[in-house]
Amino acid sequence: MSRLWDKGEPLERRVLEFTAGEDHALDNRLVPYDVRASIAHANMLADVGLLSDQHRRQIEDGLQALAQEHAAGEWTISLDEEDVHTALESRLTERAPEAGPRLHLGRSRNDQVLAALRLYMKDACRALHDGVTSVAEALDDLGHREADTPLPGYTHLQPAMPSTVALWSGGFAAELRDDAEGLLASSRRADRNPLGSAAGYGVPALPIDRDHTCQALGFASVHSPVTAVQLSRGKAEAQIAFEIHLLMTDLGRLAADLILFCTREFSFVALPASMTTGSSIMPQKRNPDVFELIRGRTATSLACLTEILAVGPKLTSGYHRDLQLIKAPLFRAIDLAGDVLSVLEESLPSIRFVPDNIRMETSLYATEDAYRMVLEEDMPFREAYRKVGRRYSGKD
Repeated sequence: MSRLWDKGEPLERRVLEFTAGEDHALDNRLVPYDVRASIAHANMLADVGLLSDQHRRQIEDGLQALAQEHAAGEWTISLDEEDVHTALESRLTERAPEAGPRLHLGRSRNDQVLAALRLYMKDACRALHDGVTSVAEALDDLGHREADTPLPGYTHLQPAMPSTVALWSGGFAAELRDDAEGLLASSRRADRNPLGSAAGYGVPALPIDRDHTCQALGFASVHSPVTAVQLSRGKAEAQIAFEIHLLMTDLGRLAADLILFCTREFSFVALPASMTTGSSIMPQKRNPDVFELIRGRTATSLACLTEILAVGPKLTSGYHRDLQLIKAPLFRAIDLAGDVLSVLEESLPSIRFVPDNIRMETSLYATEDAYRMVLEEDMPFREAYRKVGRRYSGKD
Protein backbone atom coordinates (compact mmCIF):
# COMPACT_ATOMS: atom_id res chain seq x y z
CA MET A 1 0.00 0.00 0.00
CA SER A 2 1.01 3.64 -0.41
CA ARG A 3 2.30 5.45 2.68
CA LEU A 4 2.54 9.20 3.21
CA TRP A 5 6.26 9.21 2.40
CA ASP A 6 6.20 6.77 -0.54
CA LYS A 7 8.37 7.62 -3.54
CA GLY A 8 7.10 4.70 -5.63
CA GLU A 9 9.92 2.34 -4.67
CA PRO A 10 9.38 -1.02 -2.92
CA LEU A 11 10.19 -1.38 0.76
CA GLU A 12 11.66 -4.57 2.17
CA ARG A 13 9.24 -6.21 4.61
CA ARG A 14 11.95 -6.56 7.24
CA VAL A 15 12.74 -2.85 6.96
CA LEU A 16 9.05 -2.00 7.39
CA GLU A 17 8.79 -4.22 10.46
CA PHE A 18 11.91 -2.69 11.99
CA THR A 19 11.15 0.97 11.25
CA ALA A 20 7.45 0.87 12.05
CA GLY A 21 8.13 -1.07 15.22
CA GLU A 22 5.17 -0.90 17.58
CA ASP A 23 3.77 2.27 16.06
CA HIS A 24 0.87 0.65 14.25
CA ALA A 25 -0.34 -0.86 17.56
CA LEU A 26 0.53 2.08 19.78
CA ASP A 27 -1.11 4.61 17.47
CA ASN A 28 -4.58 3.15 17.93
CA ARG A 29 -4.98 5.34 21.01
CA LEU A 30 -4.08 8.40 18.94
CA VAL A 31 -6.84 7.98 16.36
CA PRO A 32 -9.36 10.38 17.98
CA TYR A 33 -6.62 12.95 18.56
CA ASP A 34 -5.25 12.78 15.02
CA VAL A 35 -8.81 13.16 13.76
CA ARG A 36 -9.32 16.28 15.88
CA ALA A 37 -6.05 17.82 14.75
CA SER A 38 -6.69 16.94 11.10
CA ILE A 39 -10.14 18.51 11.15
CA ALA A 40 -8.70 21.66 12.75
CA HIS A 41 -5.99 21.73 10.07
CA ALA A 42 -8.59 21.30 7.28
CA ASN A 43 -10.74 24.09 8.69
CA MET A 44 -7.69 26.35 8.82
CA LEU A 45 -6.80 25.54 5.20
CA ALA A 46 -10.34 26.39 4.16
CA ASP A 47 -10.37 29.67 6.07
CA VAL A 48 -7.12 30.86 4.45
CA GLY A 49 -8.34 29.88 0.98
CA LEU A 50 -6.25 26.75 0.45
CA LEU A 51 -9.17 24.29 0.56
CA SER A 52 -12.69 24.58 -0.79
CA ASP A 53 -15.59 24.42 1.63
CA GLN A 54 -16.89 21.32 -0.15
CA HIS A 55 -13.60 19.49 0.34
CA ARG A 56 -13.42 20.69 3.94
CA ARG A 57 -16.85 19.19 4.65
CA GLN A 58 -15.92 15.92 2.97
CA ILE A 59 -12.73 15.72 5.04
CA GLU A 60 -14.50 16.47 8.30
CA ASP A 61 -17.40 14.08 7.66
CA GLY A 62 -15.05 11.33 6.53
CA LEU A 63 -12.69 11.66 9.48
CA GLN A 64 -15.52 11.76 12.02
CA ALA A 65 -17.00 8.60 10.52
CA LEU A 66 -13.62 6.88 10.64
CA ALA A 67 -13.16 7.86 14.29
CA GLN A 68 -16.57 6.44 15.20
CA GLU A 69 -15.89 3.21 13.33
CA HIS A 70 -12.49 2.86 15.02
CA ALA A 71 -14.03 3.41 18.46
CA ALA A 72 -16.58 0.70 17.64
CA GLY A 73 -13.78 -1.73 16.80
CA GLU A 74 -14.57 -1.90 13.09
CA TRP A 75 -10.96 -1.28 12.07
CA THR A 76 -7.49 -1.02 13.58
CA ILE A 77 -4.15 0.19 12.25
CA SER A 78 -2.19 -2.50 10.43
CA LEU A 79 1.57 -2.89 10.10
CA ASP A 80 1.30 -2.14 6.38
CA GLU A 81 -0.29 1.20 7.25
CA GLU A 82 2.62 1.85 9.62
CA ASP A 83 0.99 4.57 11.70
CA VAL A 84 -2.20 6.48 12.46
CA HIS A 85 -1.49 9.10 9.80
CA THR A 86 -1.35 6.72 6.83
CA ALA A 87 -4.27 4.71 8.22
CA LEU A 88 -6.56 7.72 8.39
CA GLU A 89 -5.47 9.46 5.20
CA SER A 90 -5.60 6.33 3.06
CA ARG A 91 -9.06 5.41 4.34
CA LEU A 92 -10.25 8.98 3.93
CA THR A 93 -8.94 9.10 0.36
CA GLU A 94 -10.83 5.90 -0.49
CA ARG A 95 -14.06 7.58 0.61
CA ALA A 96 -13.33 11.07 -0.68
CA PRO A 97 -10.82 10.68 -3.54
CA GLU A 98 -10.87 14.38 -4.41
CA ALA A 99 -10.69 15.78 -0.88
CA GLY A 100 -8.48 13.24 0.92
CA PRO A 101 -5.23 13.96 -0.97
CA ARG A 102 -5.59 17.67 -0.16
CA LEU A 103 -5.50 17.23 3.62
CA HIS A 104 -1.73 16.99 4.06
CA LEU A 105 -1.03 20.39 2.51
CA GLY A 106 1.03 22.50 4.90
CA ARG A 107 1.97 19.84 7.41
CA SER A 108 4.39 16.96 8.00
CA ARG A 109 4.07 13.73 9.92
CA ASN A 110 6.35 15.44 12.45
CA ASP A 111 3.98 18.21 13.49
CA GLN A 112 1.00 15.92 12.87
CA VAL A 113 2.11 13.28 15.37
CA LEU A 114 3.11 15.93 17.90
CA ALA A 115 -0.32 17.54 17.71
CA ALA A 116 -2.01 14.19 18.37
CA LEU A 117 0.47 13.23 21.09
CA ARG A 118 0.13 16.53 22.90
CA LEU A 119 -3.65 16.40 22.85
CA TYR A 120 -3.44 12.85 24.19
CA MET A 121 -0.93 13.80 26.90
CA LYS A 122 -3.16 16.63 28.12
CA ASP A 123 -6.10 14.24 28.43
CA ALA A 124 -3.92 11.56 30.05
CA CYS A 125 -2.63 13.99 32.69
CA ARG A 126 -6.16 15.07 33.53
CA ALA A 127 -7.33 11.44 33.76
CA LEU A 128 -4.41 10.51 36.02
CA HIS A 129 -5.05 13.59 38.15
CA ASP A 130 -8.64 12.46 38.64
CA GLY A 131 -7.54 8.89 39.39
CA VAL A 132 -5.03 10.04 42.00
CA THR A 133 -7.66 12.27 43.58
CA SER A 134 -10.01 9.29 43.86
CA VAL A 135 -7.35 7.23 45.64
CA ALA A 136 -6.65 10.16 48.00
CA GLU A 137 -10.37 10.29 48.78
CA ALA A 138 -10.35 6.54 49.47
CA LEU A 139 -7.51 7.13 51.94
CA ASP A 140 -9.52 9.93 53.56
CA ASP A 141 -12.43 7.52 53.93
CA LEU A 142 -10.11 4.94 55.48
CA GLY A 143 -8.95 7.56 57.98
CA HIS A 144 -12.55 8.42 58.85
CA ARG A 145 -13.49 4.74 59.31
CA GLU A 146 -10.47 4.18 61.54
CA ALA A 147 -10.54 7.57 63.27
CA ASP A 148 -10.20 6.01 66.74
CA THR A 149 -7.56 3.43 65.81
CA PRO A 150 -4.10 4.18 67.27
CA LEU A 151 -0.97 3.27 65.36
CA PRO A 152 2.71 3.37 66.29
CA GLY A 153 4.74 5.83 64.28
CA TYR A 154 8.02 4.36 63.06
CA THR A 155 11.45 5.75 62.34
CA HIS A 156 14.18 3.34 61.17
CA LEU A 157 11.44 0.68 61.40
CA GLN A 158 11.50 1.11 65.19
CA PRO A 159 8.44 2.22 67.21
CA ALA A 160 9.07 5.94 67.73
CA MET A 161 6.01 8.04 68.59
CA PRO A 162 2.25 7.58 68.87
CA SER A 163 0.24 8.09 65.74
CA THR A 164 -3.14 7.06 64.36
CA VAL A 165 -4.48 5.38 61.25
CA ALA A 166 -6.05 8.72 60.34
CA LEU A 167 -2.66 10.45 60.51
CA TRP A 168 -1.04 7.66 58.52
CA SER A 169 -3.63 7.66 55.76
CA GLY A 170 -3.89 11.44 55.80
CA GLY A 171 -0.18 11.80 55.11
CA PHE A 172 -0.41 9.61 52.04
CA ALA A 173 -3.59 11.38 50.88
CA ALA A 174 -1.88 14.77 51.13
CA GLU A 175 1.14 13.61 49.11
CA LEU A 176 -1.07 12.01 46.48
CA ARG A 177 -2.93 15.29 46.04
CA ASP A 178 0.43 16.95 45.55
CA ASP A 179 1.22 14.29 42.93
CA ALA A 180 -2.10 15.02 41.25
CA GLU A 181 -1.23 18.71 40.97
CA GLY A 182 2.20 17.78 39.65
CA LEU A 183 0.60 15.69 36.90
CA LEU A 184 -1.57 18.60 35.81
CA ALA A 185 1.39 20.96 35.85
CA SER A 186 3.45 18.49 33.83
CA SER A 187 1.20 19.00 30.82
CA ARG A 188 2.50 22.57 30.41
CA ARG A 189 5.00 21.60 27.73
CA ALA A 190 2.31 19.62 25.92
CA ASP A 191 0.00 22.64 25.84
CA ARG A 192 1.67 24.33 22.85
CA ASN A 193 0.47 24.04 19.27
CA PRO A 194 3.06 22.36 17.01
CA LEU A 195 0.97 22.51 13.82
CA GLY A 196 2.56 24.71 11.20
CA SER A 197 6.09 23.79 12.20
CA ALA A 198 5.88 20.90 9.69
CA ALA A 199 9.20 19.02 9.56
CA GLY A 200 10.81 21.64 11.78
CA TYR A 201 11.26 24.61 9.47
CA GLY A 202 7.76 25.89 8.87
CA VAL A 203 5.69 25.98 5.68
CA PRO A 204 7.25 28.33 3.11
CA ALA A 205 5.00 30.09 0.59
CA LEU A 206 1.71 29.05 2.24
CA PRO A 207 -0.43 31.53 4.20
CA ILE A 208 -1.22 29.11 7.03
CA ASP A 209 -2.61 30.42 10.31
CA ARG A 210 -1.06 28.73 13.37
CA ASP A 211 -3.24 30.74 15.75
CA HIS A 212 -6.32 29.31 14.04
CA THR A 213 -5.42 25.69 14.84
CA CYS A 214 -4.14 26.71 18.26
CA GLN A 215 -7.53 28.08 19.25
CA ALA A 216 -9.47 25.29 17.59
CA LEU A 217 -7.57 22.60 19.50
CA GLY A 218 -7.48 24.42 22.84
CA PHE A 219 -3.72 24.77 23.10
CA ALA A 220 -2.51 27.48 25.48
CA SER A 221 -0.07 28.96 22.94
CA VAL A 222 1.63 28.49 19.60
CA HIS A 223 4.99 26.73 19.87
CA SER A 224 7.49 29.05 18.24
CA PRO A 225 9.85 29.53 16.59
CA VAL A 226 9.23 26.51 14.40
CA THR A 227 12.78 25.24 14.97
CA ALA A 228 12.05 24.88 18.70
CA VAL A 229 9.35 22.28 18.13
CA GLN A 230 11.63 19.35 17.26
CA LEU A 231 14.11 20.43 19.93
CA SER A 232 11.32 20.02 22.48
CA ARG A 233 10.66 16.38 21.61
CA GLY A 234 10.84 14.20 24.69
CA LYS A 235 10.62 17.03 27.22
CA ALA A 236 6.87 16.91 27.81
CA GLU A 237 7.02 13.12 27.77
CA ALA A 238 9.87 13.04 30.30
CA GLN A 239 8.16 15.54 32.60
CA ILE A 240 4.98 13.47 32.64
CA ALA A 241 6.95 10.25 33.20
CA PHE A 242 8.85 11.95 36.04
CA GLU A 243 5.62 12.96 37.78
CA ILE A 244 4.29 9.44 37.26
CA HIS A 245 7.42 8.03 38.91
CA LEU A 246 6.99 10.37 41.89
CA LEU A 247 3.39 9.17 42.14
CA MET A 248 4.49 5.53 41.91
CA THR A 249 7.08 6.15 44.62
CA ASP A 250 4.33 7.29 46.99
CA LEU A 251 2.08 4.40 46.00
CA GLY A 252 4.98 1.98 46.42
CA ARG A 253 5.58 3.20 49.98
CA LEU A 254 1.86 2.92 50.74
CA ALA A 255 1.92 -0.64 49.45
CA ALA A 256 5.07 -1.43 51.45
CA ASP A 257 3.38 -0.27 54.66
CA LEU A 258 0.33 -2.44 54.00
CA ILE A 259 2.51 -5.45 53.21
CA LEU A 260 4.34 -4.96 56.53
CA PHE A 261 1.16 -4.32 58.51
CA CYS A 262 -0.52 -7.50 57.25
CA THR A 263 2.37 -9.83 58.18
CA ARG A 264 1.58 -12.29 60.94
CA GLU A 265 4.16 -10.61 63.19
CA PHE A 266 2.29 -7.30 62.93
CA SER A 267 -1.29 -8.31 62.04
CA PHE A 268 -2.33 -4.66 62.14
CA VAL A 269 -4.29 -5.00 58.93
CA ALA A 270 -6.76 -7.56 57.63
CA LEU A 271 -6.78 -7.81 53.85
CA PRO A 272 -9.90 -9.24 52.18
CA ALA A 273 -9.58 -12.63 50.51
CA SER A 274 -10.65 -11.02 47.23
CA MET A 275 -7.46 -8.94 47.26
CA THR A 276 -5.03 -11.74 48.12
CA THR A 277 -3.86 -14.93 46.44
CA GLY A 278 -3.02 -18.38 47.76
CA SER A 279 0.12 -20.43 47.87
CA SER A 280 0.54 -23.38 45.50
CA ILE A 281 2.13 -25.48 48.25
CA MET A 282 1.13 -24.00 51.64
CA PRO A 283 -2.62 -24.34 52.24
CA GLN A 284 -2.71 -21.79 55.06
CA LYS A 285 -1.16 -18.92 53.08
CA ARG A 286 -2.83 -15.78 51.72
CA ASN A 287 -0.42 -13.43 49.96
CA PRO A 288 -0.60 -9.64 49.42
CA ASP A 289 0.40 -10.01 45.75
CA VAL A 290 -1.51 -6.92 44.63
CA PHE A 291 0.46 -4.66 46.92
CA GLU A 292 3.76 -6.40 46.20
CA LEU A 293 3.25 -5.79 42.48
CA ILE A 294 2.39 -2.14 43.12
CA ARG A 295 5.61 -1.83 45.09
CA GLY A 296 7.56 -3.60 42.35
CA ARG A 297 6.17 -1.51 39.54
CA THR A 298 8.04 1.53 40.76
CA ALA A 299 10.94 -0.09 38.92
CA THR A 300 8.92 0.00 35.71
CA SER A 301 8.02 3.67 36.08
CA LEU A 302 11.69 4.50 36.65
CA ALA A 303 12.68 2.45 33.60
CA CYS A 304 10.14 4.33 31.46
CA LEU A 305 11.51 7.68 32.61
CA THR A 306 15.10 6.58 32.03
CA GLU A 307 14.28 5.28 28.55
CA ILE A 308 12.66 8.58 27.55
CA LEU A 309 15.50 10.66 28.97
CA ALA A 310 18.14 8.58 27.20
CA VAL A 311 16.88 9.22 23.66
CA GLY A 312 17.44 12.95 23.25
CA PRO A 313 20.90 13.99 24.49
CA LYS A 314 22.88 12.38 21.67
CA LEU A 315 20.80 13.93 18.86
CA THR A 316 21.63 16.99 16.79
CA SER A 317 18.90 19.56 16.15
CA GLY A 318 16.05 18.77 13.80
CA TYR A 319 14.03 15.57 13.50
CA HIS A 320 15.50 12.06 13.91
CA ARG A 321 13.66 8.75 13.77
CA ASP A 322 15.07 7.91 17.22
CA LEU A 323 12.34 10.16 18.62
CA GLN A 324 9.74 7.58 17.63
CA LEU A 325 11.11 5.39 20.45
CA ILE A 326 9.82 7.80 23.11
CA LYS A 327 6.21 6.87 22.46
CA ALA A 328 6.29 3.31 23.86
CA PRO A 329 7.74 4.11 27.32
CA LEU A 330 5.43 7.13 27.62
CA PHE A 331 2.34 5.02 26.95
CA ARG A 332 3.65 2.26 29.22
CA ALA A 333 4.12 4.70 32.12
CA ILE A 334 0.66 6.21 31.66
CA ASP A 335 -1.00 2.79 31.45
CA LEU A 336 0.94 1.52 34.46
CA ALA A 337 -0.13 4.45 36.63
CA GLY A 338 -3.74 4.13 35.52
CA ASP A 339 -3.83 0.41 36.32
CA VAL A 340 -2.30 0.88 39.77
CA LEU A 341 -4.68 3.69 40.65
CA SER A 342 -7.64 1.62 39.53
CA VAL A 343 -6.73 -1.38 41.67
CA LEU A 344 -6.02 0.82 44.71
CA GLU A 345 -9.32 2.64 44.38
CA GLU A 346 -11.02 -0.75 44.44
CA SER A 347 -8.98 -2.31 47.26
CA LEU A 348 -8.65 0.50 49.83
CA PRO A 349 -12.35 0.53 50.85
CA SER A 350 -12.09 -3.10 51.97
CA ILE A 351 -8.98 -2.71 54.13
CA ARG A 352 -9.60 -3.00 57.87
CA PHE A 353 -7.21 -2.35 60.78
CA VAL A 354 -7.34 -4.66 63.82
CA PRO A 355 -7.00 -2.47 66.96
CA ASP A 356 -6.63 -5.50 69.26
CA ASN A 357 -3.37 -6.38 67.52
CA ILE A 358 -1.88 -2.89 67.66
CA ARG A 359 0.42 -2.48 70.65
CA MET A 360 1.05 1.07 71.81
CA GLU A 361 4.18 0.61 73.94
CA THR A 362 4.84 3.09 76.72
CA SER A 363 8.15 4.06 75.11
CA LEU A 364 6.17 5.68 72.30
CA TYR A 365 5.28 8.46 74.73
CA ALA A 366 8.87 9.27 75.76
CA THR A 367 9.03 12.51 73.76
CA GLU A 368 5.67 13.56 75.16
CA ASP A 369 6.98 12.90 78.67
CA ALA A 370 9.99 15.13 78.00
CA TYR A 371 7.78 17.93 76.69
CA ARG A 372 5.55 17.62 79.77
CA MET A 373 8.58 18.12 82.02
CA VAL A 374 9.47 21.26 80.08
CA LEU A 375 5.94 22.63 80.42
CA GLU A 376 5.24 21.59 84.02
CA GLU A 377 8.69 21.92 85.61
CA ASP A 378 10.24 24.68 83.51
CA MET A 379 13.05 22.23 82.75
CA PRO A 380 15.38 22.81 79.76
CA PHE A 381 14.53 20.38 76.99
CA ARG A 382 18.00 18.80 76.90
CA GLU A 383 17.80 18.02 80.60
CA ALA A 384 14.32 16.56 80.22
CA TYR A 385 15.52 14.59 77.19
CA ARG A 386 18.35 13.01 79.19
CA LYS A 387 16.20 12.31 82.21
CA VAL A 388 13.48 10.57 80.20
CA GLY A 389 16.11 8.68 78.22
CA ARG A 390 17.62 7.30 81.42
CA ARG A 391 14.18 6.26 82.69
CA TYR A 392 13.28 4.31 79.55
CA SER A 393 16.72 2.70 79.36
CA GLY A 394 16.38 1.48 82.97
CA LYS A 395 19.28 3.62 84.21
CA ASP A 396 17.16 5.98 86.28
